[in-house]
Amino acid sequence: MSIERDQNVFNQKESDDQFVDWKGRKANPGKHGGITAAAFACVVEVFTNMVFLANAINFITYFNKSMHYPHATSANMVTNFMGTSFLLSILGGFIADSIFTRFTTFIVFCTIELLGLILLTIQAQNPQFRPALNEKPSQSEAAILYTGLYSMAAGVGGINASLPAHGADQLDHGNQRLISAFFNWFFFSLCLGGLISCTVMVWVEENKGWNWSFTITAIVLSLALSIFISGSPFYRHKLPGGSALTRIIKVLASAARNCKASPEERVENQYAVSAINPNRVDGKSHNKFKFLDKALIDNTISEAQVDETRTFLGHLPIFASTIMMNCCLAQLQTYSVVQGVLMNRKLHNFEIPTQSLSVLPLSIMLASIPLYEKFRRILSSKKSEKIHIFQPLWRIGLGLALASGSMAVAALVEAKRREAALDNATLSVFWLAWQFMLLGVSDMLTLGGMLEFFYSEAPDSMKSTCTALSWCSTSMGYFLSSVLVSIVNSASGRFGREWLGGNDINHSRLDLFYTLLSILNTLNFLNYMYWAKQY
Repeated sequence: MSIERDQNVFNQKESDDQFVDWKGRKANPGKHGGITAAAFACVVEVFTNMVFLANAINFITYFNKSMHYPHATSANMVTNFMGTSFLLSILGGFIADSIFTRFTTFIVFCTIELLGLILLTIQAQNPQFRPALNEKPSQSEAAILYTGLYSMAAGVGGINASLPAHGADQLDHGNQRLISAFFNWFFFSLCLGGLISCTVMVWVEENKGWNWSFTITAIVLSLALSIFISGSPFYRHKLPGGSALTRIIKVLASAARNCKASPEERVENQYAVSAINPNRVDGKSHNKFKFLDKALIDNTISEAQVDETRTFLGHLPIFASTIMMNCCLAQLQTYSVVQGVLMNRKLHNFEIPTQSLSVLPLSIMLASIPLYEKFRRILSSKKSEKIHIFQPLWRIGLGLALASGSMAVAALVEAKRREAALDNATLSVFWLAWQFMLLGVSDMLTLGGMLEFFYSEAPDSMKSTCTALSWCSTSMGYFLSSVLVSIVNSASGRFGREWLGGNDINHSRLDLFYTLLSILNTLNFLNYMYWAKQY
């Protein structure tokens, strides 16, 4: 045990040596990093996510009322914007790992988002840059709109990839409990920003006008950038290690090229490479993807590069297994909102705005994080051994299981709502609280677990890229939701009537669609269990 503890201390010192301060000097553990430095990332996340979601809510009205795009086109533009924003996090992660530090990457992409937002604000405030009444946008007007829109999308992608990894970089990597707590509170900050956008910003848009949203969010994003930069004296920075994706492609190409090599030749070259890289630590992970060992025949490839590739490939099945859960999450912004519009939204004398229906799942997510932390502290104080339920892979699995349950509950609630509507009765919108609650806790467990898992398990050279997989899963879930709706309508239409056809869901079969999602998520959960056990 003493030897193992000494080795951990050595590894931590070796890790600390890789960090520098804002002037490029070796980071001082007493001055740089720590909880205070990590807290800046959480504060900034509140503002950046508020800006993102406030505009996402506002865009559909802006596209339709001011830019005169049809409803369907406007809805697709918003969906494409959100999906692209999450997908571009991979680009941001690649840059943060291979070209700039995560600090610099955040500043660059936050500035890009701010410039895009300013461009949209100028267009929104000046009629000469918008189409006349009942006219479609000209090519120049559309060019301004799309330039601003996708500058924002690129900025959001870079922020999502760099900010959580930068915050976690400030903490002791030998203290997994601290890393886990950081990602829990980072997720709390994300939800808090969403809650502000669904309440304060919705009120501003409804009472002061949608054009105020652009101005306010531009000011808030400038404030977020200023706060982040003000923390420079406290940060420690991980220097970029070159293109990890290039190295992975090189390893895969070499393994494919040498696929017919003899075992004797492989062993001989492994000894040669081991002399170059004597610090290899053998473990269970090295038993996976053994075909990659054939890349070691190429003397330009080190064992460290092979291990880096092995680790990244091991993440992909876990990543793929979370996409279906995010497909369920997409229903909170689509069909759950449609359900809410047709239900009784009155709370005493106040009617809940349609855009504010997301307050319910966000409030549940916010409440679940302190409860989760409290529950964890209580159990940890009573048991000295490691508690499996709090490990990232177990946490993700529990989240996926809850997603299946949430869709089953959603199907039952929709069947009851539809039956009541056909009898000219209206259910309270708070019947949706059950599916919101289950999906909210599911998202907290899954996304929080994914951020922690991908960051903690990633090679040092790929922490931003692997963290970005969490956001890519969200993007893929949104796109998969659209594909499933098309497939379901096409298939059900051949047997009489489309489940989700028409504009009136009272005569659709949304309950059957939710049932299908529950079944698919159950199968996906079993698939996840297989890969998690193999990891």
